[in-house]
Amino acid sequence: MTMRYVDSTDGTRLAVYEEGNPDGPTVVLVHGYPDSHVVWDAVVPLLAEKFRVIRYDSRAAGASSGPKSFSKYTMPNFADDFDAVVAELSPGQPVHVLGHDWGSVGMWEYLGRAGARDRVASFTSVSGPSLHHLIRYVRDGLKTPYRPKLFVRALSQLLHLLYTAALSVPVLAPAAMRLGSGLMRAGLTRGIPKDLVHHGGTFAADAARGTKIYRANALPALIHRPLDFYVDVPVQLIVNIDDPFVLPHVYDDTARWVPRLWRRDLRAKHWSPFTHPQVLATAVTELADHLDGKPPARALLRAQVGRPRKDFGDTLVSVTGAGSGIGRETALAFARDGAELVISDIDEAGLKDTAATIGALGGIAHPYVLDVSDADAVERFADEVCAAHGVPDIVVNNAGIGVAGAFLDTPAEQFDRVLDVNLGGVVNGCRAFARRLVERGTGGHIVNVASMAAYSPLKGLNAYCTSKAAVYMFSDCLRAELSSAGIGLTTICPGIINTNIVSATEMIAPSGKRAAVATRRAQLEDMFARRGYGPDKVAKAIVTAVKKDKAIRPVTPEAYLLYGTSKVLPQGMRSIARAGVV
Repeated sequence: MTMRYVDSTDGTRLAVYEEGNPDGPTVVLVHGYPDSHVVWDAVVPLLAEKFRVIRYDSRAAGASSGPKSFSKYTMPNFADDFDAVVAELSPGQPVHVLGHDWGSVGMWEYLGRAGARDRVASFTSVSGPSLHHLIRYVRDGLKTPYRPKLFVRALSQLLHLLYTAALSVPVLAPAAMRLGSGLMRAGLTRGIPKDLVHHGGTFAADAARGTKIYRANALPALIHRPLDFYVDVPVQLIVNIDDPFVLPHVYDDTARWVPRLWRRDLRAKHWSPFTHPQVLATAVTELADHLDGKPPARALLRAQVGRPRKDFGDTLVSVTGAGSGIGRETALAFARDGAELVISDIDEAGLKDTAATIGALGGIAHPYVLDVSDADAVERFADEVCAAHGVPDIVVNNAGIGVAGAFLDTPAEQFDRVLDVNLGGVVNGCRAFARRLVERGTGGHIVNVASMAAYSPLKGLNAYCTSKAAVYMFSDCLRAELSSAGIGLTTICPGIINTNIVSATEMIAPSGKRAAVATRRAQLEDMFARRGYGPDKVAKAIVTAVKKDKAIRPVTPEAYLLYGTSKVLPQGMRSIARAGVV
């Protein structure tokens, strides 16, 4: 990294840092309050191979100087600083920009200037809306008490900004920030591992001197009438939906002012440069590549505001056991809703038939022959899928088998096989893809298919009930674990579904009763057929559960009935199991 100084129009000396690929496109990183260029330390390594990376300390931050008068800290002043930096380091070449907090607010100000499009190729904004857009949103909302939703949201955002009044108080605010910088730092980064926090050695001074930003901008923005502020530069919003300062709905009207707009909602708080650097770097890269003429990435297509698409358009969905039954219908249901499919099954013929059916619908399906009980094979499958198609946004672990018969009559290898496929297949799928979803940082959804047998004991289905009960509890535990990463998880519990499960289920019986097995199988097949509840209805329930982020979703009336009974009258379920015959 090399450092130099650039003088702004009013004589403020800005410390500028350059690193990365000198022959690549230029990206400029602009920080906010109370940060310095150090806030980008985790992001820069992810951009440096492709981009020439420029970052600088804003006025009164880090190694940059700062005027004494608070009147020199308006957003036009910050826009002047950016203009001076790019004029010096990238004359005649448009740059991509990533801005956070007040750094992003100042960039919005710059984008409203004539000729900004010649200097800025794209702008990615993180937790820093245009002051014009923000105040317009609050004012318009407070004028409409007859529209309670808009009114409450506007009032809520205003209340979340009350802290700016305290930071605007001269003398007291900077003194408090200097004396309490340690407490401030701890409060701002609460819940973030210490090794992810990047603050420079000048943090206390930056926090104290930077309060002039609030005095120069917060109250004047509320007093002055906001402008009709249009921007013709391509803009990408990273919306931290758990941000305690800037609420996500503030951006709902941004498309009114920005015709070329992308929006990515991120399960993160304010300091996403610390917690989600890979998301920010990927977002900048994908937009830059697209504007340079490359086909847009799937995530970028999803983020494009105003682009018509189906519910799961531009979404990659992986479904195991897709060669027949519930798996096949689930794949078809997602395909009809616009998804691109990765389908897998141990049955190659059935898998090819599913892929052909999806193709006939105009969808895209990538088939893979897979034994989900083989952990190594599942990991190789995940590697290949992610390398070729990207990390699936939705993972449906559906593959399963059945075995019927008393436990004492069931050979150990058959009992183990049911556990290996029904439980092991789900665990293997979650282990392979959940880790990749967490590392990607943009959320996702996992669906684990269990059964009403998970909470309905049957003495003739010991192995099957055990495997599904284990899937049920495993899924509940994993849902709790993944929630902080914005990854949903749904456990699907179908009841009696008319698939080929009866014909495919191994029925175990003592030698003296084996003649009755064929008769019993025929009776069960007839019962399932008469029930008439097809796998397409389970598929519909899966799609709906993903949309609504349902934790548990029984399917069929009997599945709901037994689910409720198991909660209210568990002993009754045990009594039925003792008396039941399979």
